[in-house]
Amino acid sequence: MSFDLLVKNAVLPDGMAANIGCAGGKITAVGRDIDGESGVVLDAGGQLVTPPFVDPHFHMDATLSLGLPRMNTSGTLLEGIALWGELKPQQTCDEIIERAMRYCDLAITMGIGAIRSHVDICDDELKGVDALLEVRERVAPYLDLQLVAFPQDGVLRDPNAMQNLIRALDRGVDVVGGIPHFERTMEEGAKSVRLLCEMAAERGLRVDMHCDESDDPMSRHVETLAFEVTRLGLQGRVTGSHLTSMHSMDNYYVSKLISLIAEAELHAVPNPLINIMLQGRHDTYPKRRGQTRVPELRAAGVNVGFGSDCVMDPWYSLGRADMLDVAAMGLHVGQLSSRADMRWCFDAVTVNSASVMGLEDYGLEVGCNANFVLLQADDPIEALRLRAHRLATVRGGKVISQTARIEHALELPNRPETLDPSAYAPKGNSG
Repeated sequence: MSFDLLVKNAVLPDGMAANIGCAGGKITAVGRDIDGESGVVLDAGGQLVTPPFVDPHFHMDATLSLGLPRMNTSGTLLEGIALWGELKPQQTCDEIIERAMRYCDLAITMGIGAIRSHVDICDDELKGVDALLEVRERVAPYLDLQLVAFPQDGVLRDPNAMQNLIRALDRGVDVVGGIPHFERTMEEGAKSVRLLCEMAAERGLRVDMHCDESDDPMSRHVETLAFEVTRLGLQGRVTGSHLTSMHSMDNYYVSKLISLIAEAELHAVPNPLINIMLQGRHDTYPKRRGQTRVPELRAAGVNVGFGSDCVMDPWYSLGRADMLDVAAMGLHVGQLSSRADMRWCFDAVTVNSASVMGLEDYGLEVGCNANFVLLQADDPIEALRLRAHRLATVRGGKVISQTARIEHALELPNRPETLDPSAYAPKGNSG
């Protein structure tokens, strides 16, 4: 057999040892005995090869803008929104492009292969839209960038937002966005959900709404979203992002709500780093965690993907484009501590999030796109524990980023299942 790229001695996420052959931008062979001539050979050295990380919720028009025009001194969501309103008229299209390209460079080296970015359309010049459409074209050989027309100030609350959203979709933005809990009334929020879902249905587009990003248990727009999805036949094409009000709702209502979400085949995207940072600010103690009900949604069969949301912007002054950081926070806040739970958290930033975005030919099977990441870890759980070093990023069967192995003090000499406790017994005199 002949390949453009042959990866030898890889371990797949399911634990199988395999070689991976790639040709014409696709995976053409996977198995223990795969061999042949290849233009490039990459020795994985018994380390983990995984499909690329996927970030299903991000704000690229704001990324890396920390400190512009000033800092968010309170660190709250509402001051972040106000600060973003100050920055929007000041920044130029070129500045947005420059910051976004720097972020994409970082994301690629961190093994991210796809990002869904919301772009604020509450700017009559649509600078963010034009900038990210340009970025989407520039990074296409290296990264899938999907854009959401996002009315940050409310599609009904802002007098020009609806027309701007239509203009953004006409220019090529991929997904219809919304923020119903930010409209002036609950009724206006419900109306916005209906209008935006109808627009998406007419245009054959996906929907991704910031939904109930609040501690208010009466913020229940995801119920309306589930209803409209079912009414319009949009099942499987709609995402409810954040959904943090569910952490404050009573269990009886949630038992009804989760069934509606599952029936509508809604995707759910919590953003663990940001949700745990911004929610519960009005609480003293006990203090709410801020993350939506991930275990319950998962148990009901809802597809849940973890998003990063922000990196060094008005809302969040930290971050490093690391989806393993995101997954690890989701693991901790959701108390997802069984072995199966932890492996699922890895899925939440790979295969689950790929499903949120509707990515085609994603995975490590024959026929999939030859896009994957080599991690310095033995398995997905160790990758989470170590925030595994990215040894190589492959796109279309070509190595586009590669770094040397590092010595890691937290690597174990044996797998956890085979550790000999006597090897770690105290040494020296016991008396």
